[in-house]
Amino acid sequence: MPSAAHPASALPDAARAALIQAGRPRRFARGEVVCHEGDPGDVVHLIQTGRVAARVSTTRGESVTLSVMGPGEVFGEMALFTDRDERTATIVALEAVETLTLRKDAFHELRHDHPEVSDMFLRLLARRAERLSGLVAEAHFVSVDRRVARRLYEVGRLYIDDGVPVVVPLTQDDVAGLAGTTRPTANQALRRLEELGLVRLARGRVEILDPAGLRQRTGW
Repeated sequence: MPSAAHPASALPDAARAALIQAGRPRRFARGEVVCHEGDPGDVVHLIQTGRVAARVSTTRGESVTLSVMGPGEVFGEMALFTDRDERTATIVALEAVETLTLRKDAFHELRHDHPEVSDMFLRLLARRAERLSGLVAEAHFVSVDRRVARRLYEVGRLYIDDGVPVVVPLTQDDVAGLAGTTRPTANQALRRLEELGLVRLARGRVEILDPAGLRQRTGW
């Protein structure tokens, strides 16, 4: 059942129960690909537990990490409202992950009886669009050091309950993709954060040693 942080928790009881009944629970192991870029996109995933990374391929065959999502977030929601039938990103489980999946045909049946469900997904789409607009503005007006700090802090918040240091399972390539910069430039920014004692760099992960100090570097 969706947790309190899940968007479905705000639905009326009848609509929430109908959503859960219409959905199908799925489980994925750490490192497992939930869906590939280019796969048919007729299912939306509502994350129950765990975290996933969304990655896209470049024309040079490289993989770029666009976002990290955790409990209460969704992916694949565009499939519910458009005719686009292909996934635009590869979704990889960063750890054991549980989702509730809803097929497009089931969604259209559900929204007929419970329009609140449709409203919920529209709000999620609006939130996603607002975030994308903010990232575009950041790329023009915010320094790379601050963007790296912001993306690390955002992802770290998904892991903060696990204690300090906060271990974020991202490579420097991942951080570069999230911050919209190159790996060498991201590495320099990360090294500066490490010199300040805010993070510790390790193979395949970044450890946040001082979440409050890192937040100060975000400028928020």
